[in-house]
Amino acid sequence: MRNFISIQELSRQEILDLLALAKELKEQPEPDLLKGKIVATLFFEPSTRTRLSFTSAAYRIGANVLGFDSIQGTSVMKGESFEDTIRMVSSYSDVIVIRHPQDGTAQRAANISSVPVINAGDGKNEHPSQTLLDLYTIQEELGSLEDKKIAFIGDLKYGRTVHSLTRAMKHFHAKFYFVAPDLIQMPRYLLQELEEAGLEYSLHRHYEEILAEIDILYMTRIQKERFEDPKDFEKVESAYRIEKEDIVGKCQEHMIILHPLPRVDEIAVSVDECKHALYFQQAANGVPVREAMMALAVGKK
Repeated sequence: MRNFISIQELSRQEILDLLALAKELKEQPEPDLLKGKIVATLFFEPSTRTRLSFTSAAYRIGANVLGFDSIQGTSVMKGESFEDTIRMVSSYSDVIVIRHPQDGTAQRAANISSVPVINAGDGKNEHPSQTLLDLYTIQEELGSLEDKKIAFIGDLKYGRTVHSLTRAMKHFHAKFYFVAPDLIQMPRYLLQELEEAGLEYSLHRHYEEILAEIDILYMTRIQKERFEDPKDFEKVESAYRIEKEDIVGKCQEHMIILHPLPRVDEIAVSVDECKHALYFQQAANGVPVREAMMALAVGKK
């Protein structure tokens, strides 16, 4: 049984092995790999790509799927505890995929569950499956993960995708550029992790000053739902927006633009048609990556 709770639990080699398995499953599908297995998808907060791609991945390797995409209509509304929900669902399934708005709930689930647990996002903490599909996309498009210069732009304080990918890229000697208003800049504890690892990073207010240097521009949405004070959100909600003319001819030819999606207005539709825009392919890459995660979780690979 293998849980996927935090990207920090995976070594450099384990990450590379998982990405290799994802590539193998994409190129050589195994439609009966999880035949007879049941995947439970428990989404306590809204999701489109993560929930549907886990479901698609499960079907593509022969598993059945049960679960919910909202607590409406579940016994949670009657006051059932989180722990009791997990105990119940683990008796119905072979692996649990869980998303929850509260930090640390994936680990709480793993502590209780009798089957493997995959963290599909817990609050502002981590999102390991998103990180792995991000890494898969970078590797596929740029040829390797080594020595890349990556800029994260937007909501870096609450962005669990940013937190997880930063930790993963530590294995590959990345140089980091964190672009955000002070109010939502990268948490100090993560910067300290980079310092302890001897990795370079810099803080910026504007991305234009580093655009010509970077290999990866990782844009994020300002997440209104994470702010405790609505006035703080209003101060930063329109901090960044990129148009096609802001990018084309001003960045390296090989630079790629990633985004965990959904976007609101931080990337203009005009950017979609330029060769640097990889966010829709990035989302599609979630299917083979999540196939690999589930296969490893239940010990089929």
